[in-house]
Amino acid sequence: MELKGTNQEYGRPYNRRIVLETIRLQGPIARGEIAKRVSLTVQTVSTITRELEEQGFLLGSREVRKLRGYPPTTLTINPDGGYAIGVHLTPRGIDVALINLSGEIVRRIRRKLSRMTPKTALGVIADLVEGLAEPPPGNHKRRRMLGVGLAMPGPFDVESMSFVGPTTLEGWQGVPIRDHLAAMTGLPTFIESDHASAALGERLYGIGRNVGDFYYIYFGVGLGGCMVQDGAILRGGHGNAGEIGHLPLVPDGEPCPCGNAGCLERYLSCEAMERRARDIGIEGWIAEAAPLLRRAIAVTENLFDPQTIVIGGIVPPDVLSRLLAAAEPLLHSVAERAARKLPRVMRPPSGEDAVLRGAASLAVSGALSPRFGLLFAGDDEPELDHAVARAKAETRM
Repeated sequence: MELKGTNQEYGRPYNRRIVLETIRLQGPIARGEIAKRVSLTVQTVSTITRELEEQGFLLGSREVRKLRGYPPTTLTINPDGGYAIGVHLTPRGIDVALINLSGEIVRRIRRKLSRMTPKTALGVIADLVEGLAEPPPGNHKRRRMLGVGLAMPGPFDVESMSFVGPTTLEGWQGVPIRDHLAAMTGLPTFIESDHASAALGERLYGIGRNVGDFYYIYFGVGLGGCMVQDGAILRGGHGNAGEIGHLPLVPDGEPCPCGNAGCLERYLSCEAMERRARDIGIEGWIAEAAPLLRRAIAVTENLFDPQTIVIGGIVPPDVLSRLLAAAEPLLHSVAERAARKLPRVMRPPSGEDAVLRGAASLAVSGALSPRFGLLFAGDDEPELDHAVARAKAETRM
């Protein structure tokens, strides 16, 4: 995706975010090259990067001089300049990770919970966030926390599908999740579907750094997908684009909790794998699911024409390998081109970490956006532990 700034005064907060994103993607990079890439003047870029360095978000370095003159200073992201927490909430438990500005997972914690009530789950998340936000032993310097990003199963606000069935969080209807979590943690909170979060994590830190147009198929407890076009996540008119798990692809198939029959995730998901494996074994499930995956890939290619399809999620890697092998040969589609530079299907090395990184990046992006303004608000916010204690005392669910 090509990032472009604006030389209008009102665009300064936006320009800061664009410059920071360019450095994160392209660093180490000199100011002149940044200016060229984002269509801003070198003077504007120099002013922005000086502020970012003073804030501790950037690191500057200069190569050893080899010829006359001084080489330009190159800039990189300071990994410890800020942190965000990614949370992945599924019907089976909670994953929480502390992630730095470079997208590295500093620490992660997993909690297995079954039949989670909102009160229980959000309380556990708040406690985990508080623990992860604390400085490491021997270091009393407070971490700069940008926020919390929560990834959870969708779709959202759809009466027949939201919080219905074993692949969703049943019993969570009508709960103001973001408001409660923000109050309990004392941090800005952002929510996204798990498949969109995984696609965002892959776009920022994985295959998507070099591929602008790809479709991400997220193999979770349920099944979802997300198109990334020109580096941007396509969410649709109501944020629910990519719910391929509810494509009714099997005529007269199994009833789905959504009210339809033959929905894809009834056959192709972790929930389906475990349920069917009890009757026919893993190999039997793979033989049953592979033709449907083959069909889903062709449908996706014909609808979106991506450069490649990325398939990841929480499915065991060895099982996914066997499933993809069983899906070969792929069906004919618009993806069949002699000049292809990428395979039609790719597996990301990030695995399920893409969800946590994507969730955390929601908080980073939100904090850097003009409407929140946290990036340049200064460092005089209340201490996190005081904010958490106060919010917990005030919150009643």
